[in-house]
Amino acid sequence: MRDILTITMNPAVDITTSAATVAPTHKIRCGASQRHPGGGGINVARVVQRLGGDCAALFPVGGSSGEVLKHLLDEENINKLCVPISGETRESFSVNESSTSNEYRFVLPGPDMAPAEWQACIDLMTSLQPSPRYVVASGSLPPGVPVDFYARLAKLARAMGTQVVLDTSGPALAAALEEGVFIVKPSLRELRELVGRPLETHAQWLEAAHDLVNRGKTHIVVLSLGEGGAWLVTASDTCFAPALPVQVVSTIGAGDSFVGGMVWALSQGLPVRESFRYGMAAASAAVLSVGTGLCSQADVIRLHDQVTLAC
Repeated sequence: MRDILTITMNPAVDITTSAATVAPTHKIRCGASQRHPGGGGINVARVVQRLGGDCAALFPVGGSSGEVLKHLLDEENINKLCVPISGETRESFSVNESSTSNEYRFVLPGPDMAPAEWQACIDLMTSLQPSPRYVVASGSLPPGVPVDFYARLAKLARAMGTQVVLDTSGPALAAALEEGVFIVKPSLRELRELVGRPLETHAQWLEAAHDLVNRGKTHIVVLSLGEGGAWLVTASDTCFAPALPVQVVSTIGAGDSFVGGMVWALSQGLPVRESFRYGMAAASAAVLSVGTGLCSQADVIRLHDQVTLAC
């Protein structure tokens, strides 16, 4: 089995286009569109693949848009583990307003999944032999999937000897942390929601992150601040990486690229700090591309040397 398995319960076909202006009522004439395979874990798998890692993507798929998604993944040589479902795989739509460089993102909820369908995803993960070293559980949960889905995965993965990397939000995040994971990557907003406090200072941010580690909820916290950089928090280390000064084309997929870069580096046996730097480089490289074009290997390697850590 692969070193890294990503699980995406709400995959999508991401459609990206541009328009001069976005305004209500009037028809908005758009430019040519691009289609990319999307959803948190799928984006992670795409990044790992580009960096030369050993990865497979597990996801439910259905309908005509599901066939498009599979075709797009085949074009990128992604190893697919598909679970057929009766519903239609969702599409997401983003428009770049060229007059302002504002980005408008329209995200659909996804198909309503039956219990047998989401359970089949769990069963497929647990059937893999040998077990993957890392499972990346990333993205939202579609209707019908229980809020403790990632918590169930975390419990089963622990029994398999697999490390779980979690990138989600809200009740699904809180439930999974009750089981414990290896890495969690909240934004500041997500961390505030998780702990139920405003966390107005840097000291309070880090206190909340260290508390998650000290209580055994996770071994590593990566606190993402977007254009403000990111913090790495473990039981023995605290580091800050400022964002790199790159020209931002689109922020879509930057967080997924971070996860892909960091997990890829860990799978190569690199230390946590160095893996954190690769995550920062991958996130910075991703914003250079339109829509969910994500990062290129050349950009990640180039930008990695520019990432500095304050520890």
